[in-house]
Amino acid sequence: MRQGKELILATRPFASEIKWKSWFTTLSTLTLLVFFHWGTFQHIHPALRIVSSILTGLVISRMFVIYHDYAHHTILYKSIPAKIIFSLFGLYMLAPTSIWKRSHDYHHNNNSKLFSASIGSYPIFSKQKFLTASKSERREYLAIRSPLNMLFGYFTIFGFGMCYWSFHSSPRRHYDSLIALLIHVSAFVLIPYFFGWFTLLVGVLMPFSIACGFGAYLFYAQHNFPGVTFKNNIEWSYDHAALESSSFMNTTRFWHWVTANIGYHHIHHLNAKIPFYRLPEAMKAIPELQNPKTTTLWPSDIIKCLRLKIWDPDIRQMVPLSAIS
Repeated sequence: MRQGKELILATRPFASEIKWKSWFTTLSTLTLLVFFHWGTFQHIHPALRIVSSILTGLVISRMFVIYHDYAHHTILYKSIPAKIIFSLFGLYMLAPTSIWKRSHDYHHNNNSKLFSASIGSYPIFSKQKFLTASKSERREYLAIRSPLNMLFGYFTIFGFGMCYWSFHSSPRRHYDSLIALLIHVSAFVLIPYFFGWFTLLVGVLMPFSIACGFGAYLFYAQHNFPGVTFKNNIEWSYDHAALESSSFMNTTRFWHWVTANIGYHHIHHLNAKIPFYRLPEAMKAIPELQNPKTTTLWPSDIIKCLRLKIWDPDIRQMVPLSAIS
């Protein structure tokens, strides 16, 4: 069984984009996004506008993963039209390119390390660290990992964490975070005035809450699931972090489409240069990638993931809070 550098090299044949497919998936997804979002503003039956709102949220999720591939320089790298499209989408999504790329690159280089900053990741406390933490540190830690933080991720994770905090920390470096915030604040002021409160609900609140909440949970479940392992910085290796600390989301074709195959997360972490549309191909061709640690979108598995709070080094497992109380 190949591992380490040998396994990473085995993925190289799939780490090349098919240019027409990159453009087709980008433009077709963008077209659906514009169409469904346009539907939320139309004078049609409220039920149809709600359906359009839900579909908008799901298509935003797909477009975000495509944007994420672009930020990895995996697809459409050096294309000026693509740069314009994805830069605008980053502002639209409250994930502007400056902070998203920096934080996500850090995540890939430090995924599953016990003693690293939680930049671009949910923080992980070991049992000892949690027991010795102050009450305020415990509250902050549990709040970040709370389902409520994911549910309201549009405001907490994207609006505050991604945009406000990055601009506050480095205004010159992350000026685009301020632009993104101003766009969304302006929408909250102007849309009710010109189109009414219901349009604000279905045109902004619902789709972005769906996309941000769903995305926040997906990101959580991809690295916080039963069977996940974490290592200290000395023991850590890139391929182990990919295969042992990143899950495969075993779900239907529909959800793989919505998530643009980000559920093949163990392969994505092994080689982020594989375009999202080639991840299933890589899994099918490489035996070492075919028995990953898995989770699903079934409610029972979602609950199992959300219950995990603390890393217990004695049993080398993530455990619920009740296990150390």
